[in-house]
Amino acid sequence: MSATATVDALPAPYTFDPSTTALLVIDMQRDFLEPGGFGETLGNDVSQLRSAIAPTAALLAACRAARLPVIHTREGHLPDLSDCPPAKLTRGAPSRRIGDPGPNGRILVRGEYGHDIVDELAPAPGEPVIDKPGKGAFYATGLGDLLTSLGVRSLIVTGVTTEVCVHTTVREANDRGYECLVLSDCVGSYFPEFQRVGLQMIAAQGGIFGWVATSPAFIAVLQRTAALPQAA
Repeated sequence: MSATATVDALPAPYTFDPSTTALLVIDMQRDFLEPGGFGETLGNDVSQLRSAIAPTAALLAACRAARLPVIHTREGHLPDLSDCPPAKLTRGAPSRRIGDPGPNGRILVRGEYGHDIVDELAPAPGEPVIDKPGKGAFYATGLGDLLTSLGVRSLIVTGVTTEVCVHTTVREANDRGYECLVLSDCVGSYFPEFQRVGLQMIAAQGGIFGWVATSPAFIAVLQRTAALPQAA
């Protein structure tokens, strides 16, 4: 049986068992993090998200070394956009809409260059990639079945954006009984105020949706736990 570990977090220490814990990396895609993608078409400064890349890369290395399952997600749609509801397709006045051609291919369309994950955080061989049509990673995907098959009960959550896809997924996970730890330096928002408040909302009211910590704190605990001799 694996030893449990505890990380300093808000609103209280977060205890997890590495043998039932997985890392979830949400939507670290070119269309959100690089110029010319969906994020920029909405008028956002995509550089705001890039500060999460280096911490997430270090986290990935630590989780892989400790043999924690790593799961990636990508938001995007079928080429015929049949899974993109009109309310999403036609909202607002972006310079380009979902499905329109852009510098990295058709925007937020599966299989296009912009839909894929940034090079710095590319999935390792064998790491599952969940393609999702909505904000939450559980909606219309096989994520729930995958977590059940892996015996996962705790999720270490990273990705973009904090107040949209990360928040939606954490709320979905909370309703399904998963204990989520969101790493504040490994999530990002186009809006600093949304980043701050989004993290506060997760840990509010005694951890209504989960816990919040930093990636160095989590990595240090993970590495110490991995170095301990395991009980038979």
